[in-house]
Amino acid sequence: MFLVLKMGSTLRELEDNYGGFADWIIRFMGAFRKQVKVIDVQNGDELPDPSDYEGIVISGAHEMVTDLHPWSEKTAAYLKKAAEKEVPILGICYGHQLLAHALGGRVDNHPFGPEIGTVEIELTEAGKKDPLFKTMPKKFIAHATHTQSVLKLPEGCVILAQNGYEPFHAFRYGKNAWGVQFHPEFDSFIMEQYAEHQKHKLKEPDKTMSLIAETPEANSLLAAFMEMFTKD
Repeated sequence: MFLVLKMGSTLRELEDNYGGFADWIIRFMGAFRKQVKVIDVQNGDELPDPSDYEGIVISGAHEMVTDLHPWSEKTAAYLKKAAEKEVPILGICYGHQLLAHALGGRVDNHPFGPEIGTVEIELTEAGKKDPLFKTMPKKFIAHATHTQSVLKLPEGCVILAQNGYEPFHAFRYGKNAWGVQFHPEFDSFIMEQYAEHQKHKLKEPDKTMSLIAETPEANSLLAAFMEMFTKD
């Protein structure tokens, strides 16, 4: 069984009609509900023993890691222990930043402002050889919406993917812990809703909206993570 840590809720209109972060993660994992346990971290759900799970996926959230909310800091300590035990971990957006924070990295507002829309990302040489990313094309598109970023990686991390805006779009720590700043659980409809909601932050709203597209390669990462660590 896999564990999904729901770190926050999406836009109300999406949550009510299209599901939330955990639902989208499970969808692209290709998992049945009985294969996944969802923990609502903000709601105070108890964090289980990470060793009881084949892998952990950490969702996005609208909060900021730098706010140091008690529920977030508690989860950071939990993730550090899970990483030390080499439990497979995949952090997404907020989850990516929280994982880096937990392991000694630094998170803060990106100096160039928010990154919103469907963006091109390129694998590094290490990314091409990474066990999770090695089936990905050298260049792929993915959905992104974030104001904060990992500004300094934890010691020992390997950079797997980047673009001109975000130098750490994906990293690996140790053998089994990954963080991705982009959203492999988003489809184009979800990205459109986020871009529309944040139009006031966009430098070129019409251009951003016109470039939104489906991102099958990025979406495939969730199924690859599940397949990689599903025990027979």
